[in-house]
Amino acid sequence: MANESPDTRPHRRIRPTRRGRLLLVVAAVLALGAAAAAVLVPLLSKEPKPAEQARSLVIPEGWRASQVYAAADKVLGEPAGTTETAVATADLSLPAEAKGNPEGYLFPATYPVTSGTTPKSLLRYMVSTARTRFGADHITAGAQRNNVTVYQTVTIASVVQAEADTEPDMGKVARVIHNRLDRSMPLQMDSTLNYALNRSTLDTTTGDTKIDSPYNSYEHKGLPPTPIGNPGEEAMVAAINPTPGPWLYFVTVAPGDTRFTDDYAEQQRNVAEFNRNRRSEGTG
Repeated sequence: MANESPDTRPHRRIRPTRRGRLLLVVAAVLALGAAAAAVLVPLLSKEPKPAEQARSLVIPEGWRASQVYAAADKVLGEPAGTTETAVATADLSLPAEAKGNPEGYLFPATYPVTSGTTPKSLLRYMVSTARTRFGADHITAGAQRNNVTVYQTVTIASVVQAEADTEPDMGKVARVIHNRLDRSMPLQMDSTLNYALNRSTLDTTTGDTKIDSPYNSYEHKGLPPTPIGNPGEEAMVAAINPTPGPWLYFVTVAPGDTRFTDDYAEQQRNVAEFNRNRRSEGTG
């Protein structure tokens, strides 16, 4: 009989002892636990963070700087007065004519707010937006055509924004302003008095027209020293392209009914109708 080669001989099966079986089971459990932990840790470490809740600050057209400051403090969760105080050190790129006052340059828009937004960064964003919009070629050309600076155009637009209710009326109000400036007449705009008195009202008294303020356009000729609010695009367009017309006066006698004229007697009749309507509203 031929000899068997070593690789064809039957092999002896090795059976582990009871203790050995126990050690293998423990080792297997530990190995599985380690593998599970190795999988779990990366999963935990890669879990996405909760998305930051979207916030925004909406600045309507015509808002005054004081209203913008208060709204910014609220959305940022800052104590009242924080944003206004930040103006002094925010390094805003304002025109020299503004003398550090951002009124008129807190551009009306919707601004995103994140956890990293600060009063200073928000102010810089608003002013940068305004400088970009107001620095456009058509604005500059329009200001030159009207013999005023861009800053004065923003001031005119702020008065237009405060006085007019509709886009067509904006062009006419702008024309009244330019016509009065050309004739060296005081503007006599109630909106400038309201700004000086920090109020919003349709009722102006004779005493109001006598207040000691550079914003009293009844007593002082020319434009107020700064804008009286933050105008939007439509008001700026009206300021550089006023509707042609001879008007020197206007009054809104009823909602949707603003009357323009260059005749003082007609203006007086319109004002009398306005006053009658106001009295009727008061007794209704």
